[in-house]
Amino acid sequence: MESERMNIVLADDDADDRLLVRDALAETQAPPQLDCVEDGEALMDYLHRRGKYEHLPAAQQPRIILLDLNMPRKDGREALKEIKDDPNLRQIPVVILTTSNAMEDIQRTYDLGASSFLIKPRNFESLVKTLDTLVRYWFDTCRLPKS
Repeated sequence: MESERMNIVLADDDADDRLLVRDALAETQAPPQLDCVEDGEALMDYLHRRGKYEHLPAAQQPRIILLDLNMPRKDGREALKEIKDDPNLRQIPVVILTTSNAMEDIQRTYDLGASSFLIKPRNFESLVKTLDTLVRYWFDTCRLPKS
């Protein structure tokens, strides 16, 4: 794995869920860097390096976006559409990580270009296992375009 490229951004409005994901990623075999934002609007600011994110290097986009669906201001569906409509962002894999198991959400997010749809596991051990598998797949097995 290329450590400088092992970065993930998580968009989730629930502070407890952000902390759980951070803690679970720390337990994986090769923990990536994790940045967190609280909603889709903040995610777009992060990706476009606007506002409080303007200090971040433009060339260092996240290699993976973990995206919750139900958030205030701009929900995950709206953010996903905006990401996939942007030629500068569309190659970043977007993995939906949500509590929803509604077929309508699954269908719609894949139609909008989601790379994967994961239902948040109910316990910490399952979350660690899920995120370890995700990290190993996206950073070890899969080949991603250069950012």
